[in-house]
Amino acid sequence: MDTSLTFAIIDSTFKVAAGAGIAFASAWWWSRQNHVIGPRSLREQKRLDIFEEISGFVGDVTHIFSKYASLAAESVEFGERWPATRKAELEKVNEELVATFQKMAAAEAKLLILGEKNLEKSLKIYAGQIVGYRRQVYAGRKDITPEQAAALRQGVLQARESFYDMLSRKYDKVLSGAI
Repeated sequence: MDTSLTFAIIDSTFKVAAGAGIAFASAWWWSRQNHVIGPRSLREQKRLDIFEEISGFVGDVTHIFSKYASLAAESVEFGERWPATRKAELEKVNEELVATFQKMAAAEAKLLILGEKNLEKSLKIYAGQIVGYRRQVYAGRKDITPEQAAALRQGVLQARESFYDMLSRKYDKVLSGAI
């Protein structure tokens, strides 16, 4: 057999083997990247998008509630000396908060559509804590102390934290492909 022919066969075999090795390594790397980076299907991506949308909405509700709670606590602290302009501001923020509860119901419905009953219940508890706070801490109430108002606010914040803990675990499950 001719040496140049043998060399050409060995060279071709080596190139084919190297190409196969590179192709295999590339396929493995890409599949690993897709697994690490995120969901592998449109369904999983949609689920993540809904979780992110709900998280953003709850963040908005929390912001509005924080404004309400600050103003309501201020009204409790100052009582009759509280300026009318601040009371009007509290009424406006209260209206914003009430308006967000329609979106809260929509968020709960989305969670139910996803089959996330426990997460929906957690969101409902958070909303219930906000409603309870509003019923007990408001401008003109004279029989509540600032400490009691702060304790009630702490209950709302704990319910929010519990909701976010659950949402985070669900989100991580989708990212890891466990769902």
